[in-house]
Amino acid sequence: MIVPDISLLLYAYDSSSPFHAKAASWWSSALSGAEPVGLPHVVLFGFVRIATSGRVFRNPLSVTAAFETVNLWLGRNIASVLEPAPNHVKRTAELLMAANSSGGNLVTDAQIAAIAVTSGATVFTSDRDFLRFSGVRCEFPLDA
Repeated sequence: MIVPDISLLLYAYDSSSPFHAKAASWWSSALSGAEPVGLPHVVLFGFVRIATSGRVFRNPLSVTAAFETVNLWLGRNIASVLEPAPNHVKRTAELLMAANSSGGNLVTDAQIAAIAVTSGATVFTSDRDFLRFSGVRCEFPLDA
C-alpha cells in the first residue's frame, strides 16, 4: 500500500514548485495504478491546512477547493482513508523517541510513519527525515 507524504501532494498541486511536474505525474500514476493508496487523516488535513495557507502559497486554495481535491482522491476506487491503529499514540511516541527527536516538525512525519508501519504500507515522500524512523519503508519518487 502507498501512503503519500503531504509534501508530495502539495508539490503535485503547486504548479510553481520545481517538483510539480514529477510529483503530479507520480500522483496521477499512483491514483491510476494497481497498488492501493492509503490516505491517513493526518495527510488529508495536513494537505488542506498547508494548501489553504496564504503564508505558504501566493495563491492558496480555498477551503472548498482543497476539500474538493481531497474528495476527488477519495472517490477513486484505489484510494481510501487509512485509520490509525489503537496503539497509534504509543507507536508515534516510540518512533519519535527512538529517532532522538525533539518533536516539532517531525511529529507529523512520525504519525504518518506509525500508520504506515502498522498497516504494512510504504511511505512515498521527498523528505529524508522519514529514514530516521526505524522500520519505515520509504520510496522517493522524485529521485527517479
